[in-house]
Amino acid sequence: MSKSSNYNGLKAKLKENKEWPMVFFFKFIIPADNQKLALVEALFGPEAEVRIKQSNKGNYLSIGAKELMLDAESIVDRYRKASKIEGLMAL
Repeated sequence: MSKSSNYNGLKAKLKENKEWPMVFFFKFIIPADNQKLALVEALFGPEAEVRIKQSNKGNYLSIGAKELMLDAESIVDRYRKASKIEGLMAL
């Protein structure tokens, strides 16, 4: 399955929600690297609530972020931008 079809499926599910704007929770896992962490944090505005947790061995970082999103397209766009960060896994 291609990334494009994954995004289209996500977008379709999100569009079923009739209540916009909505607070959306993003979750990513990245290698423990300050540069990659900065790139992920830069995806979110200052009003977003971002939480970072290090894995037990310290090799990875789990990043959870809540942000008010205006529509389904803005959520899909955020995932597309995040997918360009090397080593990032979106959950």
